[in-house]
Amino acid sequence: MESKTYLKNLYLDALALNDLPAVRETASTGTVSEIVGRYLEISAMHPDTDTEAPDIRSALIQKMKKIGFFGLTIPKAYGGLGLGLRQYLKIVEMTMASGMALGFTALAHLSIGVKGIVLFGTEEQKQKYLVPAASGDMIFSYALTEPNTGSDARNIQTSATLSDDGSHYILNGSKTYITNANLAGAMTVFAQLDKENPGFMGAFIVETDLDGVRIGKEMPKMGLKASSTAAVRFKDVRIPRENLLGKPGDGFKIAMTILNFGRVALGAGSTGMMMQSLQDMSRRAEQRKQFGVPIGDFELIQEKIVSARVNGEVASAISAYTAAMLEKDPLAPVAIESSHCKLFGTTRAWETLYDALQVAGGAGYLTTQPYEKRMRDFRVTTIFEGTTEIHSIYPALTLLRKLAKRMRSETNGKLSQIMFVLKELALPPRWKLRFHHRTMNRAKRFAWVNAVLLRWMLAAGLLVYGRRIAQKQFFLRRITHLSLYLFGTLALLSRIDAARQRGRDLAAEIDLLAYFISSASKARRSDGFWASIRRERLHRKIVADLRHQLAEKPTYGRRKEPEVAALSSADRRTHEAS
Repeated sequence: MESKTYLKNLYLDALALNDLPAVRETASTGTVSEIVGRYLEISAMHPDTDTEAPDIRSALIQKMKKIGFFGLTIPKAYGGLGLGLRQYLKIVEMTMASGMALGFTALAHLSIGVKGIVLFGTEEQKQKYLVPAASGDMIFSYALTEPNTGSDARNIQTSATLSDDGSHYILNGSKTYITNANLAGAMTVFAQLDKENPGFMGAFIVETDLDGVRIGKEMPKMGLKASSTAAVRFKDVRIPRENLLGKPGDGFKIAMTILNFGRVALGAGSTGMMMQSLQDMSRRAEQRKQFGVPIGDFELIQEKIVSARVNGEVASAISAYTAAMLEKDPLAPVAIESSHCKLFGTTRAWETLYDALQVAGGAGYLTTQPYEKRMRDFRVTTIFEGTTEIHSIYPALTLLRKLAKRMRSETNGKLSQIMFVLKELALPPRWKLRFHHRTMNRAKRFAWVNAVLLRWMLAAGLLVYGRRIAQKQFFLRRITHLSLYLFGTLALLSRIDAARQRGRDLAAEIDLLAYFISSASKARRSDGFWASIRRERLHRKIVADLRHQLAEKPTYGRRKEPEVAALSSADRRTHEAS
């Protein structure tokens, strides 16, 4: 099967899976080990308290430049190190474990900031911008989010109009929560090219010293304080036509393709955070004694440690599997796979950070320990590059849109739609996978059932809900969960099979797989229904009651717009201006 259409083909085309590429775990050897070692030397010189200080940023950036951190994935032809995606993800995993704040500026620059030029730039654009980007002399931002438009990226308000002589575009609009904003020498900025046709967008390389570019003050964040985050305003900015990436109208596609790489990197960073928390919990569980025994002897402590181990392995496997597809074809439409990497990695890592602090007990609540800063720094990962809520429905919506398009082209009435659904459900699943271990074959069977069930839910849901399907978020989330556990299972099978081919003992990996399948089977029992379950119906009743109560009773305390209330008067003016 072609990896570029992996999950979409699996669910919507023939349900055929005859081969599973063996994607091995990326080893931390050679260049990767050297870079990580030099990074950790810098990290050792700057404890967590340093990275909270506002004046430390410049010194950190200079040290990152010296070790080539700003050019990790930029091709050697332009002065970078030219690392492959899986090598880069291994560095992200290992460096994030020592703290997010230290390297976040460089990683945001590489994962999304300059990625559009690497993937879509002309040779002239690459020569002009990748060379200073690789050295860190020109740091990049990725500017998509706007004050009134976050997840609904197709409907951003920033616009770019071609000048009468065709020599440049005139850019107007505002962006917010832009990472690296006050450090950036240039940004990849997305704008509408036709207000009557939302989504017909352009992607532009915008140098920040151009007239009309105004960058706001630093936003007062709860974490990642060594990084820059600010609003940006564009007022009649003249962008040379040659700074357009791709063709007019390609902007949305470029934005989403770049985010595939950012989301996979978040999956890798989440893996590193889970692995570090696993070490911390294991060490604490052996050293701390209660009732005369180490707390690691208690099953409820063991449960947290095991969850971190299993979830870390799954996050690593799905990130590596998706990265292998992107290494084969950097423009592969892996939106579902990268979404799963982001959703699973960040949510499980957040749970693991909570567990690590819990195992540390009262000491974990002290600021002298690393737990609270890790939680503050990591918390934003469930928000940026698509919120947890969006990634809980986005894969299902993507599949449903494709299925609906096919249904419209092949049917012309309700009866023919019913026949279409029956035909879809009647397609025989063809999985010829065979493994050497019983648990692996049981896991394959679990994934097969998930695929069949998911296909049935897609067809039945589209027939029953029709155009209302986009509002059925509980239903969409159930489909996404089925897909997520299926993908996790196949990625683990791929990794274990790769280990078998190298002659490794598989006992530990088989146990991890069996544990994951046990958890996934429990989830399927609650998610494998197309109709509303009782809890969801009760949810709607409670929401209606709450809205009724809110309409009758005054709110408690003084009402403030939370985002603006948190800012100083000067920062508020900047926010409102943007």
